[in-house]
Amino acid sequence: MVETLLSMVHNLWPFLVLLTILVFIHELGHYLVARWNGVKIEVFSIGFGPELFGWTDKADTRWKFSLIPLGGYVKMYGDADAASKPDADATQAMTAEQKALTLQGKRVGQRIAVVAAGPAANYLLAIVILAGLYMVKGVPVIEPIVGTVVEQSVAQDLGLKANDKIVSLNGKSVESFDDLRFTLPTLIGKTIQIDVERDQKTVHLDGKMEHDGKATKSLGITPFLPDKPLYKAVGIFESAWLAVEYCWDMSVMTLKSLGQMLMGNRSSGELGGILSIGDMAKKSASQGWISFILLTALLSINLGLINLLPIPVLDGGHIVFYSIEGLIGRPVSEKAQEIAYTAGLLIVLTLMAVATWNDLSRFKIIAWVINLFN
Repeated sequence: MVETLLSMVHNLWPFLVLLTILVFIHELGHYLVARWNGVKIEVFSIGFGPELFGWTDKADTRWKFSLIPLGGYVKMYGDADAASKPDADATQAMTAEQKALTLQGKRVGQRIAVVAAGPAANYLLAIVILAGLYMVKGVPVIEPIVGTVVEQSVAQDLGLKANDKIVSLNGKSVESFDDLRFTLPTLIGKTIQIDVERDQKTVHLDGKMEHDGKATKSLGITPFLPDKPLYKAVGIFESAWLAVEYCWDMSVMTLKSLGQMLMGNRSSGELGGILSIGDMAKKSASQGWISFILLTALLSINLGLINLLPIPVLDGGHIVFYSIEGLIGRPVSEKAQEIAYTAGLLIVLTLMAVATWNDLSRFKIIAWVINLFN
């Protein structure tokens, strides 16, 4: 068990390197947009807790690395703490010139831009990483070759067979399995015509997108997956669009998963903490640079998305408060903000506790501790 613990500690290094990069990009987004809007920055910290080392620049901003490398923050002039909670007492004592240097002294739109810049920077990083990867490596393509035909399906009714290569659907060329995935749902219950290559001959098949009188959106086939995946070269604009699509798809999938957990349709045991992510980082690093880069993009997306959740103490919570202020014409009361911040902190701490418990259970640390007392 001691070896396992040492291995887990060793696994954390790739994760900590990744986290440092992602946190720096996130906080840099806040920093740059804040500076562009005339906000004074007091502290730019990678990590929390006591300072390990740092320096102060000409703008009087303290750049530092702190003891606990599990996040970071930008503390702006007029903030009460690292969570960017306004210091009402200090702000009231400021002159007009001093208030103009605070985030609270800016227009609502400017404040929202500063807060949203952190998550936006994470999404931008993911898009740049993915677009670059698509341009260099290409986009993985699954050829429209039939691997298996499901029994009692439209494909079986049509006469499709394993190893058939679908070349056209209703007169339109088919270049990948994705072409089928996007087109077939628009043909539910309709007549379809498919041309396939079979034994070096073209075979024409026709029928309807239904089986046993019931309309369906699926042919009932699985793709043939070669041992070595194929990649298609793409240009800069297509690669950028594909990267944006990937970020959108992953964000939607993550939100759906969280919603299913909240509704009780999915186990909260799937949540992972530092140890789980560290294990993923170690495995992806061992699988090669492409795998590690993809994980970097995925974690950057998740970091951006999580910070956009409408939970006080997170960026999304600040955006909600500022949006309400813009609608009603005045800030949300200090008491309401205090209650919301406390509730938000409890939510975040609860999620962290659940994720940590899952890690301890998943890696059998709890069982090991119990055995020590037995």
